[in-house]
Amino acid sequence: MTARIIGGNLRDLSYIAANLRPEDFAEVDCQFDSWTPEGLALSAMQGLAYVVEWKGNPEAAFGAGEVRSGLWIAWSWGTRRMWRCVPRITEFHFASLGPEVAARGAWRVEARPLAGNDMAIRWLRRMGATERCTLPGYGKNGETFLLFDWTRESWRQVAENVKEKRPEVVLVTPTSSLSLDLSGGHSDEADITVSGISTPVL
Repeated sequence: MTARIIGGNLRDLSYIAANLRPEDFAEVDCQFDSWTPEGLALSAMQGLAYVVEWKGNPEAAFGAGEVRSGLWIAWSWGTRRMWRCVPRITEFHFASLGPEVAARGAWRVEARPLAGNDMAIRWLRRMGATERCTLPGYGKNGETFLLFDWTRESWRQVAENVKEKRPEVVLVTPTSSLSLDLSGGHSDEADITVSGISTPVL
């Protein structure tokens, strides 16, 4: 099983945004008065943005953007095949993205999933994010969201719980012939352990 993580680019991010799984479409749609896949892609590219290719096709996007000094927002969305990318994104989060955001001086990283986005909520809990509160009426039609975060201290505690050796992660550009294989011999159906946190294929 091979997944390739590449830097976010307009073509791939726009493709994913145009083919969102229903839960992610609902989450995105209720946060904007109007939006387009290209506009969502350009917004994502203002910060750290990555794409996961599954069997050569872009299926998931994720990243983090700085709102102001010390405050970041983490985000992710994908197609119906995103669940296949979750273990790879989790590995990259602990091996690269999380440490990069911390190194840039983050005091707090927030994530706000739609209350009905069950996969995103389970995923955030598995990655050690703290569920702070509900946000009633956060969506444009009154939708309820949840607020999760990692603070500098809680991220340090999560990092200290790492029991297994982190995988070596290689970031490649869309035009590179290199690929990222983080399969570790696991099947699609199996739970895997990443950085001391059991991560199911959701």
